[in-house]
Amino acid sequence: MSALFSCGQAASWRKVYGSYWDVLEARAKSNKPKLLQLDRWYQEELPALISSRPDKHLTLSELVKLMEWKLTRGKFRPRLQQLVASNAEATVQRCSRKAFSLLPDVQAAIAELSALKGVGPATASAVLAAGAPELAAFMSDEAMESVPGLKPIQYTAKHYALYLEKMTAQSAKLNQVDPQQDWTPHRLEMCLWAMTTATKQQLPLLKDLDLKDGDQRPAKRLKAS
Repeated sequence: MSALFSCGQAASWRKVYGSYWDVLEARAKSNKPKLLQLDRWYQEELPALISSRPDKHLTLSELVKLMEWKLTRGKFRPRLQQLVASNAEATVQRCSRKAFSLLPDVQAAIAELSALKGVGPATASAVLAAGAPELAAFMSDEAMESVPGLKPIQYTAKHYALYLEKMTAQSAKLNQVDPQQDWTPHRLEMCLWAMTTATKQQLPLLKDLDLKDGDQRPAKRLKAS
């Protein structure tokens, strides 16, 4: 599962990224009918909502829906949904506002969000990835098991720090060789999720992918327009 993460070919990563919605749709058709709708909301609508606020934060209803997305995309744990829903609106907004204000200190932001009921490092990482994709990546099982040196998976702040360090370093490497220079830890998570899911579901979408461990020539930095 770590072949993609070790790949230095930006074109290969971009091919996986381009197949994300196809893999997601195939996964949704298997036994998760709400996944496609929830993922569209998480990847597109929620980031726009957070960014539109002068002080970035989440509402209780958004946190509840984010948890539904997380449990639909990964392992279903209904107790977490109940715990998250039991938070007070004012508490969710206050904690999430404080968490985003602590960035770029991601670990401090994770700790702040983890004070909410039902929220651990994984859910906290999903919140931060939605509002600051250039700094955070969702702590999904599929991505973590694709990164060398992270097994066995532990849902702790320390383990997330190791994961994010590797994801940040890899996105920086890809930006050095890709002229578009638009790789973020969040985008890498999407790619690793898609690759792992396609492999487990035996989908033919990525079977001819070139996963050589060689870097391309350094990219020329784009001029600002």
